[in-house]
Amino acid sequence: MNAFRTLIVGFALIVGAAASASAQTSLTTLGGTKIDVQAQDGKVVILAVGARWLPLSNKQAAFTEALAKKYAGRDVVVYFVAADSTSPKSKNYASNDELREFAASNKLTVTILRDPDGAATLKKFGIDQLPSFVILDKRGSRVGEPFSGIDPKFDITVPISKTVDRLLQ
Repeated sequence: MNAFRTLIVGFALIVGAAASASAQTSLTTLGGTKIDVQAQDGKVVILAVGARWLPLSNKQAAFTEALAKKYAGRDVVVYFVAADSTSPKSKNYASNDELREFAASNKLTVTILRDPDGAATLKKFGIDQLPSFVILDKRGSRVGEPFSGIDPKFDITVPISKTVDRLLQ
């Protein structure tokens, strides 16, 4: 009986993990609207995942804005996903107003989404460091590996654009 119970529990854990891995990712805008980044009506999605406290966040914001301008009017949606904590007790805390200030000071016009502690986005899309960029195809599936880390001397928009252009063909 114990072996059977162990088998059932193990099966339930596997099914739960599979369901969690395939679940879509809904994040919240600074205005409180939920957005499912994997259900964007046949559009390619570029996720710039970062945090305002990171040393390279300003550079990531500039790259994000450049990509948004390049693909404006095309079947591409660009989001900045803030992995800053929503808990005031956290050392990585950022209020919505602080994120708005970050966007304004960096001339970032794309929609900012909150991932309260970065956990959902990092886990879902296999991100191992911040800042990162993730590309989702028109079905909402991740394309390739995340573009992780930013070298300020390298224009990361070039390889991202190659991938996006291929998906738009």
